[in-house]
Amino acid sequence: MSFDQLKRRDFITVLGGAAVWPLAARAQQVERMRRVGLLMNTAATQAIAVSYVAAFVQALAQLGWIEGQNVRIDVRWNAGDAALARTYAAQLIGLQPDVIVSASSLNLEVLREATNTVPIVFVQVSDPVEQGFIPNLTRPGANLTGFSAFDFSIGGKWVDLLKQVTPELARIAVLFNPDSAPQTQYFMRSIESAAKVLNVQVDAASLHTINDLETTVRNFVRQPNGGLIVPTGAFAQMHLTRIIETASRHHLPTIGGVRDFAKEGGLLYYGWEGETADQYRQAAAYVDRILKGAKPGDLPVQRPTKFVLIINMKTAKILGITVPISLLGLADHVIE
Repeated sequence: MSFDQLKRRDFITVLGGAAVWPLAARAQQVERMRRVGLLMNTAATQAIAVSYVAAFVQALAQLGWIEGQNVRIDVRWNAGDAALARTYAAQLIGLQPDVIVSASSLNLEVLREATNTVPIVFVQVSDPVEQGFIPNLTRPGANLTGFSAFDFSIGGKWVDLLKQVTPELARIAVLFNPDSAPQTQYFMRSIESAAKVLNVQVDAASLHTINDLETTVRNFVRQPNGGLIVPTGAFAQMHLTRIIETASRHHLPTIGGVRDFAKEGGLLYYGWEGETADQYRQAAAYVDRILKGAKPGDLPVQRPTKFVLIINMKTAKILGITVPISLLGLADHVIE
């Protein structure tokens, strides 16, 4: 009931109903339509990314927030485009949401630049402390909280594992799009540090479009004993199959931090154990708490506790690689 409607009522009627007014006010507050924004880092044509949104919406519904009834969910997809990320961040903020869920470092970066008041729950963000988004994980403060994916030190582990599976490894190319994955600069630090110890040369193979992939890889394999590292990022997620097919065609061993990397044909995956959809379900729980009055800065940032190594033996056979018994012993899963 609106304030104007109340004014049109007889004053005595209002007084007569004074005893029930607090209940009516609470009911009106509960029924207010809330607004939640989602800024996704890939494209709406990606089935796996659509499933992440579905997981979030379903988890939110299980907590009592039903799309179209008491919450409206606005989704924007930047498809790994930094300019679109800024445009859609401004759009979502303009809708005056109660909270925004942000996927990836790029989206978090542009949202943080655009607002310091709208609550933001981030997912798929590597080491938010190192990137300067928050001061610490326990009490992130301000308007931010969320779920971290990796510490940047994992880059050194990628180098070490790739060297173990191919002892002759002398060169590594790190494939990434600098526009959509600004966090790669932090991965590079640990990659280069480990590579120096293992006497491996590192090339930062930045790709601005997928059309750069074939030329970049072809140039890289002109010299022998190379391998590829594919860190996390929207570019890798959207073009995972093509990246893996290109690496296989050029007989390059690869390791990636993108979920399903080995499942899709990459040689090695080393990363966190959980499914990415789990972060979106957890994000729904944080959104629920924020909609009920919690401050995002008081909610601790969660981080993965277990990492897994997956080896694709089919790919190893195609590449003519004999995986050391010692490495097989370390693997959590082996794809035969």
